[in-house]
Amino acid sequence: MLKRVMRIACGSAGPVLLLASLVQAQEPCCRSQAREVAELYRVEGLDERRFTHEEYWGSLAAALRSDRIRVTGLGESVEGRAINAVTTGSGPTTVLLWSQMHGNESAATMSLADIIHWFASAPESDTLRASLAERLTIVMVPMLNPDGAERFIRENAVGIDINRDARRTATPEGRILKGVRDSLQADFGFNLHDQGLHTAGEDGPLVAIALLAPAADEERSWGPVRQRARGVAAAIAAALEPDLGARMARYDDAYSPRAFGDNMQAWGTSTVLIESGILANDRQKQELRRLNIVALLSAFESIASKRYDHEDTVAYDSLPMNRSVDYSILVQGGNLVLEGVAPIRADIALSFDDSAAGTGPRYGEIGDLEGVVALDTLNASGLFIHAEPAEGGLIRRGAPVAITARRGPDPESQRVWALGIDAP
Repeated sequence: MLKRVMRIACGSAGPVLLLASLVQAQEPCCRSQAREVAELYRVEGLDERRFTHEEYWGSLAAALRSDRIRVTGLGESVEGRAINAVTTGSGPTTVLLWSQMHGNESAATMSLADIIHWFASAPESDTLRASLAERLTIVMVPMLNPDGAERFIRENAVGIDINRDARRTATPEGRILKGVRDSLQADFGFNLHDQGLHTAGEDGPLVAIALLAPAADEERSWGPVRQRARGVAAAIAAALEPDLGARMARYDDAYSPRAFGDNMQAWGTSTVLIESGILANDRQKQELRRLNIVALLSAFESIASKRYDHEDTVAYDSLPMNRSVDYSILVQGGNLVLEGVAPIRADIALSFDDSAAGTGPRYGEIGDLEGVVALDTLNASGLFIHAEPAEGGLIRRGAPVAITARRGPDPESQRVWALGIDAP
C-alpha cells in the first residue's frame, strides 16, 4: 500500500508534502516510475558512449515529431553544427538542463534522449508526466559541444573548455548557453557531466555519481538560490541511495569564477551539478544512463511539488567528498629494465585514455611513488618490469605503455603478466 500511495503522491498536488514523510523510508519519491521510464522508453541507437551529432538527433527523430515537444535552434557550434533546445511542458517554473558541454562526457546525453522519448510518448494516464508538464517548463540542451562530441574530446573545435568560458563567453557554445539561460530566466538548472576516477572520501569505493550545489561566491555562502539547489540535490541523493549506497559523493564547492555552474547560481538559477563517474562492468555507461534518469525525474518531482523547500538536506550534506584518484594503476616494488641500463628499483604509475573503458594506458610518474594514489595497485616485488618498445632506450610520461613483468632481467625469462600494447 505504501508504494501505491507514493505513486499517487508523485503525480498529484496537495498531498505530496503530507505523504512524503510517511513513505520516504520505503522508497524515495518517483524512483520506481523513473526506473520504468529507463526501461520502457530507452532510445535505440545509443548503446555506446560515443556517437555523433547526426546519430544523436537521428535517434530522436520520431520523438521530436510529438506535439508535446518543441525543438528550437539556438545557434551553431564553431564548425557549424546546430545546437538545439528541446522543450516540453508549459508550467510556470522553468528548468534548464545542458549536457555534453565536454564532448567526451555523454552519459546524461543518453539519459536526456530517453526522458524526451518518455515525455513525447507516455500515455495520457501517466500522472507523473502530466503533473510535470503542467507545473514545469523543461528546456534541455542535450549536446552543447557537438564538435567535441564528433571527436569525443573534452574541448570545442578551437581547444577551449566551454565550462571555463562563462566569464568571457568567447565561444559560440558559451554564448548560446548564457543566452538561453537569460531568455528563459531559468529557475533551476542542471549541469550534467562525466568524471574520471574518484573515490568517496579517503578510503571509500569508486564514485558512480557526484553531486554539487555550486557556490555562487568566494565565501561559499548559502543564499536562497543555492539553498534551493541544496534541497534538490538532497532529493537526488535520497533517490539514488538504494542503488548506489556508498558510491555517491559531494563535489568540491570551491568557487570558480569561470565555470558555468557557479555563475548560473550567481545569476539566480538554482543549479545542481551531476557528475557521472564509473561503475564496474559499465564501460558504455548504460547503467549510469539509467541512474541519471532516476536522478533527474526525482529532481523534477521535487521542483514541481516544491518539496525541495522542506527536504532534509542531510542526504546531500552527509555525502563524503569526491576525492580525485591520481592514477589508474600503480605498479609497485618492481625493478625497471631498459635496454643498455642496469635494472633499477622503480614504481610506475599508469593512467588510461579512457578510464571507464580501461583502454589506452599511458605512463605517468616513475620512481619512488610511495603515497601516490591509484585505483589499483599491482605488487611487482621481486619481478623485473621490461619496458618495450622504448624510444632511445627511454620511457616518457604520456607515452603509450608496453611493459612485461618477468622473473628475471633476461628478456627471455619467465613472463608473469603484461600491460599495454599488444598485451593479451
